[in-house]
Amino acid sequence: MKTFYKTIVLSDIHLGIKASKAKEVVNFLKHHKCETLILNGDIIDGWQLRKSGKWTKQHSNFFKHIISLTSKNKCRIVYLRGNHDDFLEEIMPLKIGNFSIKKYYVHYGVNKKYFVTHGDLFDNVTTKLKWIAKLGDVGYTFLLWLNRHYNAYREKRGLPYFSVSQMVKAKVKSAVSFISDYENELVKVAKSRKCHGIICGHIHQAAIKDIDGIEYLNSGDWVESLTALVEDTEGNWKIIHYQEWLNEQKVKGEPESLNEILPTGVVLNEK
Repeated sequence: MKTFYKTIVLSDIHLGIKASKAKEVVNFLKHHKCETLILNGDIIDGWQLRKSGKWTKQHSNFFKHIISLTSKNKCRIVYLRGNHDDFLEEIMPLKIGNFSIKKYYVHYGVNKKYFVTHGDLFDNVTTKLKWIAKLGDVGYTFLLWLNRHYNAYREKRGLPYFSVSQMVKAKVKSAVSFISDYENELVKVAKSRKCHGIICGHIHQAAIKDIDGIEYLNSGDWVESLTALVEDTEGNWKIIHYQEWLNEQKVKGEPESLNEILPTGVVLNEK
C-alpha cells in the first residue's frame, strides 16, 4: 500500500556524489504517492560532476522513476534549479507534459499560498562570493568522506549511524548564525510575495517553524538526514525521516528486503 499525500517536496539529493542516497529516495517514492512532487534544487550535483563526481546506475534509476510517475500516475513534477544544478539556467523555463523546470514556484495549498525556492539566491555566500562557496564545498565533501569511513567503522561494531558533518555544523557558531539569518531572509521574501509561507532547501536542515507569522518549511536533504517534506489533503505539513519510516515498516512486518536499502551504518531497532 502506498501512502498518499497532496504534495511531496524533496531537495538536495546531490546525484553525482558518492554520499547521495539515490537508492533510498527511490524506495521512498515507490511507497508514497502524491499529486505534486517538487524537486527543490540540487537534485543533480553539477559542481562535483565537473570535478571528481561519478554518475551511477542508481542515479539514472532516480530519473527513470520520476519519468514513470508523470506517465503512469499522472503526477505533476516541478524541478526548481539550485546552485549545484545551476546549469539548468540554460534551458529554463521548460515544460514537457507534467514535468517542468523553473527558478521558483508558487504552491497553492488547501488554504495557504507558499513561495517555493531552493534558497541559494538569498544566500550571500553562494551568490556574491561563489569562490568561497566552492571552497566550502571542498570542506563539506571532505566531511562526507570522513563520515562514510567513520560509519563503516561503526557499522562493523554494530553501532548506529552518526553524522560527523551535522555535528560539526551544530557546534560552529558562525554556521548557527548563518542558518538563522538565512531563515529570516526567506521569511521576508514570503511576506513580499504576499504568501503565508516559504518552502526551501539548500542548507540541509529540515525544519517546520513559525517565524514572525510566516510558516518556514525546509525539506532537508538526501545526503545525511534523508528527509522529505509532505503535505496531506487537509493542508498539514510534516517532515518524514527516512530512517524512522524504515523502522516503522519493520514493526508493521514489511518484507525483510527493506534491510537491503538501509543507508550505510544504519541499524533497525528490533521489536
